[in-house]
Amino acid sequence: MNNKIGELVNDAFEKVMEIDAKVENPVEVRGFNFESSFTYDKLFESFKTTGFQATSFSNAVDEINKMIECKLKPIDLESDQVTKAAKEFKNISTSLLANNEYYSIVQRTNCTIFLGYTSNMISCGVRESIKFLVKNKMIDAIVTTCGGIEEDFMKCMKPALMGSYDYDGIQSRIDGLNRIGNTFVPNDNYRLFEEWLLKILDQMLIEQNEQNINWTPSKLINRLGKEINNEDSVYYWAYKNNIPVFCPAVTDGAIGDTLFYHAFTNPGLKIDIVEDIQRMDLLALFAVNTGAIILGGGTSKHHILNANCMRNGVNFSVFVNTGQPFDGSDSGAQPNEAYSWAKIRLEASPVKIYGEASFIFPLLVSQTFAKHFPIKN
Repeated sequence: MNNKIGELVNDAFEKVMEIDAKVENPVEVRGFNFESSFTYDKLFESFKTTGFQATSFSNAVDEINKMIECKLKPIDLESDQVTKAAKEFKNISTSLLANNEYYSIVQRTNCTIFLGYTSNMISCGVRESIKFLVKNKMIDAIVTTCGGIEEDFMKCMKPALMGSYDYDGIQSRIDGLNRIGNTFVPNDNYRLFEEWLLKILDQMLIEQNEQNINWTPSKLINRLGKEINNEDSVYYWAYKNNIPVFCPAVTDGAIGDTLFYHAFTNPGLKIDIVEDIQRMDLLALFAVNTGAIILGGGTSKHHILNANCMRNGVNFSVFVNTGQPFDGSDSGAQPNEAYSWAKIRLEASPVKIYGEASFIFPLLVSQTFAKHFPIKN
């Protein structure tokens, strides 16, 4: 009996691994050897064969470098991948520009790069990485949420502070400290910002009535970037470099609170979201190629991808977030799902890194945009 069982066990054991491996162009899994000469570049290069999210990071570096390479090439309208709208823009741009100076920023380079991020990226020190890109004209448009606008200006007035994830919420309220993860935004910051903003809203109302200006969220942000006049601000540089900043959820924060208050104390100011969706979608429609780098999910992610439906999807894309696909949310959706909505080109190779962007994004910048600084052309 034991011999029979032995035969059966032996047969089962052999069948577990009986299929010969078939791998085309096999690549060995291998991490960094710290006994060799060390540089950070070599360490990051080793991520390609480390596996898991390290390899996703390496793939994201490659994808962003493809965006940059495409951006730095002369505008090429002859490619089969270029849309009819992009090819026609050259013929109609003069007449469009005569009626609306916004068209001067359309099709500026061979690849229009959209940067999207949630407000916490401005709350933390990723703000400085974003400012680096905007100051040096490495991106073409931004999409973020309300907190991602107001906290940039607040930091020009008073700093945000380091705190603790474990700081008691009730005590934090008593101390006048608004906690964002392990950072604090003191109440004083909000008071200074709202007082500053109210004066600007008063002036915008006068200009609306006397000059017939149709204000939009992106025009509001551009004006605030001008008024802050501080080189530490992301949106000061967006104003200086004529980079549009879109915020479809502009009322969802202190800006919205101030607009609410202003509507009673000095009523009449209008903010037009319809003109902004035209500006956003036309930027994508007429683009020769597009790239998207999106930190987090929600409005920022969807607004960029939805605009790129106008051109049958982005050519290059990198996503950094902790979202999971099981709940059906757009925030957690894998790039593979975006193909089905024409948000990503079918021939594209999107990359998602599952991770928290406050340490991933500065590392991505160090291996991509920072290596091309300064961009002379």
